[in-house]
Amino acid sequence: MDQTTPPNDALATPLKQSRIALNVLALCFVFSVLGRGLSDSFTVFLKPISENFGWDRAQVVSVYSLTWLASGLTAPLVGRLFDRAGPRAVYSLGFLLLGCAFLVAAHAQTLWQFRLSVGLCVGFGTALIGNVSNSILLGRWFGPRLPTAMAVMYSAMGAGLLVLLPLSQVLIDRIGWRNAYHVFGISALCLLVPLLLLPWRRLARGSPHVVRKAGPGLVDEGWTLLSAMRHHAFWALFSTFFFTAVAMYALTAQIVAYLIDVGFQPLQAATAWGFSGVALFVGMLGVSTLDGIIGRRPSVLFSYGVSIIGIILLWLLQWYPNYWLLIGFVVFFGSMIGSRGPLITATALKIFRGERVGTIYGTIMIGSGLGSGLGSWSGGLIHDWTHSYNPLIVFALINVVLGMIPFLVVPALRR
Repeated sequence: MDQTTPPNDALATPLKQSRIALNVLALCFVFSVLGRGLSDSFTVFLKPISENFGWDRAQVVSVYSLTWLASGLTAPLVGRLFDRAGPRAVYSLGFLLLGCAFLVAAHAQTLWQFRLSVGLCVGFGTALIGNVSNSILLGRWFGPRLPTAMAVMYSAMGAGLLVLLPLSQVLIDRIGWRNAYHVFGISALCLLVPLLLLPWRRLARGSPHVVRKAGPGLVDEGWTLLSAMRHHAFWALFSTFFFTAVAMYALTAQIVAYLIDVGFQPLQAATAWGFSGVALFVGMLGVSTLDGIIGRRPSVLFSYGVSIIGIILLWLLQWYPNYWLLIGFVVFFGSMIGSRGPLITATALKIFRGERVGTIYGTIMIGSGLGSGLGSWSGGLIHDWTHSYNPLIVFALINVVLGMIPFLVVPALRR
């Protein structure tokens, strides 16, 4: 045998570990698709629920605000629960909460019932199967390659929008919004069976190479949550997540309703916004590639510039409701709505690397949850107070600019 060719036994373990790692990535991708798609499906349910009960926009949007507020505020709790109870318990609890929440929503008669089910319970369920849990699990398998794996997982947000938003509208048109929630609830509960049968002990163990032989990018620099919170980079990242989320969710909560109000058919509006998932996937790859060519800070600032163009196109749709402007909005705004996530996350993981990076990152993500909740709720109030979308669009533009300022002035992010 050629002495330079390793024996099959020597190759077996690394190949097996690589296959398991890819399976874990695929599993996290599916969880992200379902979590993001089910939580954002409320943007399609918003108008029929509002018309069914005669509630104003701010009241209904408050449900969506609670979803993302609960998702963000419970992020540190999810990380701690994952460390103590493991992925089987965390993901199972997530799907159990989602299933029960949608079944309760299918019979809801008052606003507080929607806020409890679709708001708090769906928000917590989304957090349990979302970015924090998936990041911890992926970190055990990918190590220094975690930013790349995170980019793939973040692209699942787009897939969730692409699949579940048009599906939601089709279900609402054919069987009504209550029965559509029945379908979502029963489907989530049915997924518990195959979920419980997965080999979680093996999946949770991680790759021995990653766990025992951390590379230079995973060196523990001694950060604690308290010391991180005393560093200016922590609050810079927190504010970036916060203001960006305010801007994005002030608009996304009402985009389908907005498109219907300017003259598009409901299924056209839901499908068009659903296709932002394709744009997001392309934007995610594009910005990640740009990061390797021109650097992180220019890439992040470029993504904010493209988002601003997308918001301007959305504003123009009020006067020129044609498919060209709609396509332009979906491409520009949709492609960038989550493209900054992997880069900002990678920045946080690099600055605060160490054993407590999960806790620190989870706490930074509170900014995203607060911004998402405040943005969608404020957007509903602004629309109700002014009976116009123009102040809402100005509000979103201001917060986009505030979100990008840390990358212009904060030394740690400028480097």
